[in-house]
Amino acid sequence: MRYIKITLLLVSMVILISCSKEKELTNGEGYVEVTGGKIWYRVYGQGNKTPILLLHGGPGYPSYYLNALSSLGKDRKIITFDQLGCGRSDAITDTTIMTIENFVEQTNKLLNSLGVQEFHLYGHSWGTMLGADYYLKYPNGVKSIIFASPCLSIDRWTIDSDSLISMLPDSTQIVLRNNIKGISQDSVKLTNAINSYWSTFYTRKLPTSPGFDSTVAHVGWNVYNYMWGPNDFYAIGTLKNYDRTKELSSIKVPTLYIAGDYDPARPNALRYYQSLTPNSKVEIIKNAGHVTMDDNNSDYLKALTDFLDSIEE
Repeated sequence: MRYIKITLLLVSMVILISCSKEKELTNGEGYVEVTGGKIWYRVYGQGNKTPILLLHGGPGYPSYYLNALSSLGKDRKIITFDQLGCGRSDAITDTTIMTIENFVEQTNKLLNSLGVQEFHLYGHSWGTMLGADYYLKYPNGVKSIIFASPCLSIDRWTIDSDSLISMLPDSTQIVLRNNIKGISQDSVKLTNAINSYWSTFYTRKLPTSPGFDSTVAHVGWNVYNYMWGPNDFYAIGTLKNYDRTKELSSIKVPTLYIAGDYDPARPNALRYYQSLTPNSKVEIIKNAGHVTMDDNNSDYLKALTDFLDSIEE
């Protein structure tokens, strides 16, 4: 009888150890079924360091442009995916699933499907909004957070975007402000003004990378317009009241705020967010706009690598 009890105890321990062991993360790509359709994902990289999950911007700007971060995979796995409604994932028209809550659940479903228990969380632009809400609901397993070109307060983003418009020539300012007011004007002048804003504060390095070009070619515009709105300067969609500044004090893992010095996510905004976040730091990348990973790839990757190494040492 005693022998049977010992045997059962040993078997139970083996089962518990097996269940708690993280599923091996293997390279490849595929699809995961989520509410509303299927999302495309890819796992790549090598080494045994903690994997990193990449959350792209938008909403609706797929992950092609994040290929610029591929060298992070020299000693760890990289998990990237296109959120529902854009890129290689299924298109959607149902606005009831175009919610930040649903995107949080998509992310969690992907991680569960891959068996990922611990990871670093990287979010860029809208990805920082998604990343913040993901952490607030599912903090377990997140080893660190990188808020890249963050938008954690729509009010702050609007004020900062207006300040950037004021830095452009008067003729460009007039066109952009008329566009914001909804005033009809010459389409060529409007296109030139928007391109001027983008080439100054978003993609300073020209020509843009193939990854960025692919992103622009596969944007889920209906998702973007519904959740954000028709222009980059301020939100009038469902995200218009988004603000997580009060929740930043609850982040318990090392956090990096990083952006370009010309980024619409202004250095002062990053320092403000950092002041609210325990165990956090700020890195400002020189000669770079919002697509910082293209504008100054070497300095950007060094900052990310140094941050991750400082945690894992």
